[in-house]
Amino acid sequence: MSVAYATHNRILTISLSGDIDHHRVKGLLQNLDQELDEVLPRQVVVNCSGVTFMDSSGIAILLRLRQRMEALSGTLQVTGLNEQPARVLRAAGLHRLIPIVE
Repeated sequence: MSVAYATHNRILTISLSGDIDHHRVKGLLQNLDQELDEVLPRQVVVNCSGVTFMDSSGIAILLRLRQRMEALSGTLQVTGLNEQPARVLRAAGLHRLIPIVE
């Protein structure tokens, strides 16, 4: 799994790629927290177009980002979901909590 960050006008885009599972997310939550603390974004866009597999670890990442953005009075959205990650997020009901842009 790889992660790339881009910031423009206090919009933080987080691009994820590869497999998101519990083996690959160690330290990612801490890195995300550090990035949010540095940027203090008003919006976070999580680009998942490169994600090939996601399990409950991906759900945990998105819920953590949602929690942090609520604390910052900002918004969160997810874009570019492939079929398997989209099924995981829908099954967990995350589409009711986080806007998913096709």
